[in-house]
Formats: sequence, structure tokens, C-alpha cells
Amino acid sequence: MTRSSKPSIGSFTFFVVALALGAYFTFAAVQGDFGLFRRVEIQAEAGELRLDLDRLNLEIAAIENLTQRLSDDYLDLDLLDEQARSVLGLLRADEIVIQ
Repeated sequence: MTRSSKPSIGSFTFFVVALALGAYFTFAAVQGDFGLFRRVEIQAEAGELRLDLDRLNLEIAAIENLTQRLSDDYLDLDLLDEQARSVLGLLRADEIVIQ
């Protein structure tokens, strides 16, 4: 009994299925919801959100500074004058208004 050198259909099917599964999982690892490309997108978005957080923290610090300067414990007369002019439209007696 001699064995034929022709591969059987079962081994061919096994290799085709293994190749298809390997291709699928490789594609999913690169392009999927949890793949490499999505990870890069998430990291870029996280960087943008960190910049927004830093900007908002600076804005909060500036607002807290203005609030503290207008508090009862500490009154900044220049800031009070500026706020009275912008909000109430007040002028000093020695100023001339040109419209």
C-alpha cells in the first residue's frame, strides 16, 4: 500500500478555516472596536480633553480670583469701578461721553 502525495480534503479544509480565522482576528485586532486604530483615536481624544480641562481650570481660577476680589473681606476698588461702569453704565463726574 502506497500512500498518495495528494493532501486530503480534511486537511485542506482545516488550513482554509485556520487561515480565515487568523485573518478575521487580525482584522479585528487592528480595525475593531477595541483595535489598534481605535486606541490611537481614544488617546488623541484624551489629549484634547486634557487640554480642555487645563483651560477650564485656568478659567475657574480667574473667576475665583475675581470673586475673591469682590468679596466683603477684600474689596478691590479698581475692579469695583470697572464692574460699575460695565454693568450699571456709571461714569465719573470728570468724564466726557462721546457717542
